[in-house]
Amino acid sequence: SVVVEGPLYRFTFSTRGAQLTSAEMLEYESFRGEGGPVDLLPEGGGPTMGHKLAVGRDTVDLSGLPFTVEPAEGLTLMEGGEPATLRFVYQHPTNPFRFEVVYEFDPGLYAIGVRGNVTGVERPLLVTRLGDGLAYAEVDSAQETRSMAYVANHVQDGIDSWQLTRDEARVVEGPLMWAAFRSKFFVMALLAEGGSEGATPNYLGGMLVAPSVLQERTEVQVAQAPTPDGVFSYRLFMGPQEHARLSSLGEDMEEVNPYGWRFFRPIVRPFVSIIIWALTFLHDTLSIGYGWVLVIFGVLMRVVLWPLNHKAMRAQLRNMAVQPLVQDIQKRYKDNPEKLQQEMMKLYKEHGFNPLAGCLPMLLPWPVLIALFFVFQNAIEFRGVSFLWLPDLSAADPLYLLPAFLALSMFLMQYVSYKSLDTPNPQMKMMMYIMPPMMGFIFLNFPSGLNLYYATANVATIPQQVWIAKERKKVKKVTPENRDSGGK
Repeated sequence: SVVVEGPLYRFTFSTRGAQLTSAEMLEYESFRGEGGPVDLLPEGGGPTMGHKLAVGRDTVDLSGLPFTVEPAEGLTLMEGGEPATLRFVYQHPTNPFRFEVVYEFDPGLYAIGVRGNVTGVERPLLVTRLGDGLAYAEVDSAQETRSMAYVANHVQDGIDSWQLTRDEARVVEGPLMWAAFRSKFFVMALLAEGGSEGATPNYLGGMLVAPSVLQERTEVQVAQAPTPDGVFSYRLFMGPQEHARLSSLGEDMEEVNPYGWRFFRPIVRPFVSIIIWALTFLHDTLSIGYGWVLVIFGVLMRVVLWPLNHKAMRAQLRNMAVQPLVQDIQKRYKDNPEKLQQEMMKLYKEHGFNPLAGCLPMLLPWPVLIALFFVFQNAIEFRGVSFLWLPDLSAADPLYLLPAFLALSMFLMQYVSYKSLDTPNPQMKMMMYIMPPMMGFIFLNFPSGLNLYYATANVATIPQQVWIAKERKKVKKVTPENRDSGGK
């Protein structure tokens, strides 16, 4: 065994086949078994990063051959230090066949540069075994299973993914920009090394998919054609699904585990990018935990939306003031739709009445809430982050206090609005007693960070609700009798 250890990871290689036997993420704790660092490689799987060569109709499997390694003692990478290389070489004892693979590690990056060459055979096809998927590391194995998949980014057809539990063989034809395994929070990917300026990029040839030796697993191998002189290169990424790190790799690598349902992604993606940037900025700038970041973000969202909410509330007040006129017009011209429409348009011009003006601004917070829901599904920034009594912001509240508080805050908001009405509204009263408990029940198993944000935003909205309630009581109704005498 040969160990490469740095600030971010500890990789263990074997000189048998120059393959990877362990990939520990030192900054992330496994929540399964005995704990310790997350190891991305599942126990009992086949050779990871082992190589084969297809030469004509023959296949040369290198995963069982003895390699020499340099440096033999492995590597220790220091934070802020220079990159270092680990070189594996197999030389056939009786013929010119030689295979070399070199890994270049940067202590500050999860991305690893890989290059090598093949000599002694003509026109080989290199097949690299990416492995059997990623190991389980979360408490909720059912949810993690739903996230497990292998993914490919085709040059023309774009990104597609397949569940890891599908027990079938297939060929995913290239050219591919990258092939990857993903779990809920981590990813292992093999990326094509782009060509030099003006040269053709060295795309991956495709993926060979087959049932794994592990139960409910999928084995993936990636094909690549070396250059005529036997040179090959690619990039290997093994690490967390941090949006910034994946984006820096290029080729839409940040979409390996996209946010939201496919039909909804074009809408939610811009909100997700802005939210992740804002939360990370607050975390880094203020040097505070993500729990307090979510509290501040919830308040800031209400501050930012205050003018829009204020405008919506004003529109509601205007609509309330002219409701007697609306009812009078509807009653008077109920048998004449054309005249009804004309009178309603006249009312709109006279009093600025718009039945939608008070509703549309109120819907703006919902895209943010929906985007946050998807962010908490696989944003590793919140994984294992504790806050007050919450052990993990990416998991549900074990005491269910936040869902209860969320329901209470919704009830207070609706109660303030209900008490400001000058006439009883049975429908609103019924919704006041039904909606908050129902929302609290729905949010029981949602990530506690999402509950924290939503409850904070509700509390921050209550002062504005109180102000609007006071204004509502001052509204002077405009009736047909006072319409022309200053009632406006």
